[in-house]
Amino acid sequence: MGKIIAVANQKGGVGKTTTSVNLACALHEAGCRVLLCDIDPQGNATSSFGKDKKKLDTSVYDVLISGFSPLQATVTTKFGDLLPSNTELSGAGIRLVDMKNREYILKNALEQVRCKYEFIIIDCPPSLEMLTLNGLCAADSVLIPVQCEYFALEGLTDLMTTIRLTKRSFNPGLEIEGVLLTMFDGRTNLSYQVAEEVKKYFKEKLYSVAIPRNVRLSEAPSHGRPVLAYDGGSKGALAYKRLAREVMAKNDIQGGRR
Repeated sequence: MGKIIAVANQKGGVGKTTTSVNLACALHEAGCRVLLCDIDPQGNATSSFGKDKKKLDTSVYDVLISGFSPLQATVTTKFGDLLPSNTELSGAGIRLVDMKNREYILKNALEQVRCKYEFIIIDCPPSLEMLTLNGLCAADSVLIPVQCEYFALEGLTDLMTTIRLTKRSFNPGLEIEGVLLTMFDGRTNLSYQVAEEVKKYFKEKLYSVAIPRNVRLSEAPSHGRPVLAYDGGSKGALAYKRLAREVMAKNDIQGGRR
């Protein structure tokens, strides 16, 4: 059975989609069977995997609202499998409200394909709403990207409250997969201060690797590629490869060569 990891933080601009895309790609490169599930209406993870979100025949919207099997909507890319999204998904939150077992629709869908993969990575929207709740209810664990900036810990408190409420009411097995420092700038004291504060709170849940500020990470999405395919030797790419190794080690997954 595959491990389902939701990448979530209701604060925007923390590297959530960048992490979802590049972790999925790095796990794929390491030989794991991976599905990237994009439930963000912006569809940036979909674009970053080289798919034109305006030309999708089917998407995760059809899975959530019309009852399609994930197999009908999943596309194969050279970076791993993708359950894509587009702006049509922006209306899904309203539609989901009136549906039976609305919190578990994504969970029930992903259970149909879980055995095919070692990891399913869910890119959640940067807000706390029905789509994000579906992501948290479907997941075994949450990976939390935290930007190394002054207000990072404020947003983190809100997210932890949401995770506790989700665990109490909907998904008792939900755990913290890990906390990832993003946009780390080794030239500033602030990055180190944020890292120390996060380490105090999360202790062993903090990944040993931090994702640096890196221009290649910013450039890669405009080329429709994860940074590992855009510039595999860049600092950003190497950091996500290290993250993938940490995630695999934690879950006792060896991977293989592709």
